[in-house]
Amino acid sequence: MAKVKSKYVCQQCGYETAGYLGRCPECGSWGSFVEEITTTVNERSKSLTISDETPPMKINNITTNSETRFSTNISEFDRVLGGGIVQGSVILIAGDPGIGKSTLLLQSGGTLSSSGRKVLYISAEESLSQIKLRAQRLGVHPDNLYIYSQTNLELIKKQIEENKPDLVIIDSVQAIYSNDIQSSAGSVSQIRECCNTLINIAKGSNIAIIVIGHVTKEGNIAGPKVLEHMVDTVIQFEGDKYKSHRILRSIKNRFGNTSEVGIFEMEENGLREITNPSELFIKDIDSVQTPGSVTIVTNEGSRPLLVEIQALVGTTPYPTPRRIANGVDTGRVHQILAVLEKRVGLNLSKQDVYVNVIGGMNITETAADLGIALAITTCARDIIMDKYTAIVGEIGLSGEIRAVGNIDKRIIEAQKLGFKRIIIPHSNPVNKDINGIEIIKVKNLLDAFNKGLTKE
Repeated sequence: MAKVKSKYVCQQCGYETAGYLGRCPECGSWGSFVEEITTTVNERSKSLTISDETPPMKINNITTNSETRFSTNISEFDRVLGGGIVQGSVILIAGDPGIGKSTLLLQSGGTLSSSGRKVLYISAEESLSQIKLRAQRLGVHPDNLYIYSQTNLELIKKQIEENKPDLVIIDSVQAIYSNDIQSSAGSVSQIRECCNTLINIAKGSNIAIIVIGHVTKEGNIAGPKVLEHMVDTVIQFEGDKYKSHRILRSIKNRFGNTSEVGIFEMEENGLREITNPSELFIKDIDSVQTPGSVTIVTNEGSRPLLVEIQALVGTTPYPTPRRIANGVDTGRVHQILAVLEKRVGLNLSKQDVYVNVIGGMNITETAADLGIALAITTCARDIIMDKYTAIVGEIGLSGEIRAVGNIDKRIIEAQKLGFKRIIIPHSNPVNKDINGIEIIKVKNLLDAFNKGLTKE
């Protein structure tokens, strides 16, 4: 008979200890330890035989299937995946509640089923009738899409082995449990065991599996950190649930680029792909321009996006002025303000400064520096920026404008959307002969202000 013992596991990071601790020494969280019952018998070692071992092979002798990927028929989803779903891979999709994870995967399952793929959608959180209601709203009704409402891992494994689908969707991994683990569903041990079993199924049967994961209140993926290491691809579904657009962002991808993003718009009948995302983040180019409003060309993966940045500068009644930034790093804004004061002479020590990216977009690359600086300067001096001018450039601490990558695609994207001028770093070589837009090269901040600012 197997000897039963207990251990305490941190539900935030998976740290294990023999006794209860108030504070986790690994992640520092308080009150996160939960007692879990374990056994000393390893069932996997009992079932393992010598015949299960595969001898090493030379890499040149390894053959691959001619169809290693298959498309979801949703181009934005395929872009983030690196061109489609790889057979035998395990994909983890995480996001805030209500962001549209189940909607995206039900639509993907519907399009794959319509193209002849066999899809098994396993719902551990909703009943069959609830999924049917969503499918009717989304217009998903293929014959090759199978819905299975179950939370037991052993029964799920049995259905996968019997049906042999091309794709399995698990909604969600925090809601399923294994009989071999005594703790409740959603615990660190259950998530780790269930995910490990699903990975073995995917690799052994060459079945692609997409797993939906929950996130914590801090925005991190719930469960042990090892969960992200175990799977092949980790995708974050982002966006403000009070706004219509959604961003699919790759965090980890063993089979593709991790810098790609897919952009959708949430509508009544589901998620709609945005083929020209720049239209979401910039207002009408012919509308009236105001001081503090500029358009930058940022880069998300291999895709350039035009985004409007607004700044507001005003005298503060408080001893310490406020610096608030939405959509850009606040520390980066502080650095730009320091450069403006030291290199340009713009005194903002008694001014509140607010910087906002229109549309809820989060910009992480430094190529937005020059746009932020021009937005702050135009508002502080009550100057209007030419509305047909786009901006791109990184600012160094000495006030120089440094080169950025992917400059040709940025210029072409601005030209397509009707912009007549673009300000770029002087050190950036333009490799293509681009017509229809004036390219203005600047060396430093003063050069950019002289060439880029116009008065009404």
